[in-house]
Amino acid sequence: MRKRKKGRKLSKKRDQRKALLKSLAGSLILKEKITTTEAKAKEVSGFVEKKITKAKSGTLYSRRFLARFFPEKVVKKMFDEIAPRYKERKGGYTRIIKTGPRKRNGAKMAIIELVE
Repeated sequence: MRKRKKGRKLSKKRDQRKALLKSLAGSLILKEKITTTEAKAKEVSGFVEKKITKAKSGTLYSRRFLARFFPEKVVKKMFDEIAPRYKERKGGYTRIIKTGPRKRNGAKMAIIELVE
């Protein structure tokens, strides 16, 4: 029986896909709102939510764990601003708003942002 694999391939190899997710997640954390394709937005949403939940614990281990994925600037913002903001919230830190298709190639676009 065929079992489904989790996640999208996004037409990239594994290492490129991981780098793309890290980059998009870092941009989302720093800017708190980015525009990207719908598939990438859906994929990065789960990635960011797991990392924010990890940051909420506030331990040294979680800081070092997040330092494996993001630069120090992003980790600092997560611990100083974002984690305290969602202290009482149990999940659902991101919102995806679908926008119109891209003019060049018709790709479905979306805005992903951190919920206030």
